[in-house]
Amino acid sequence: MTAHLQGSLFDQTDQVRLGRLDEIRRTVLGSGAWIDVLPGWLTGADALFAQLAPAVPWRAERRTMYDQVVDVPRLLAFYRQGETLPHPVLEEARVALSAHYAEELGEPFTTAGLCFYRDGRDSVAWHGDRIGRGAREDTMVAILSVGAPRDLLLRPVHGGDSVRRPLGHGDLIVMGGSCQRTWEHCVPKTARAAGPRISVQFRPHGVQ
Repeated sequence: MTAHLQGSLFDQTDQVRLGRLDEIRRTVLGSGAWIDVLPGWLTGADALFAQLAPAVPWRAERRTMYDQVVDVPRLLAFYRQGETLPHPVLEEARVALSAHYAEELGEPFTTAGLCFYRDGRDSVAWHGDRIGRGAREDTMVAILSVGAPRDLLLRPVHGGDSVRRPLGHGDLIVMGGSCQRTWEHCVPKTARAAGPRISVQFRPHGVQ
């Protein structure tokens, strides 16, 4: 896997480690939805990107859309419950998130999905994680980003102003409450120069 990352000037370390989750800040979106954001939760994020990019067994997928079979504009990997994640710090992140949200979520994060956005042409369309329990229950999806920043946009399902959060270089966002049912999110394509980014999505069992 070849990908050139312009490293962050503020994260010049090869030591990959997590920060404190008690510094995370919540934004209430409405309709029972909220997001928690913690910039730079992971230090050494560029070093982690450099390890994940060639090591993860990325796969390209094709999906049917509007009666045509098209390439999914990003590379994917998925780790089921019990499978070893591709770096120990991701195991630490999953344990830390499960502990931090234990009372509110009531269950641990169990799976991890990885997406590789190779450049600005890679994207994910508007959607909510509504396959499984997310379609009918409040839940959480935690996303840890490494690599170059890309915008994550959120918008209410029934119309209204969107929210934009640039994520990269170790940033964390947690979408919670009714967010997967009442809001949608996307990573849009961009014509601007955009370096590669990997996002790691931690979910509870039965949420996709």
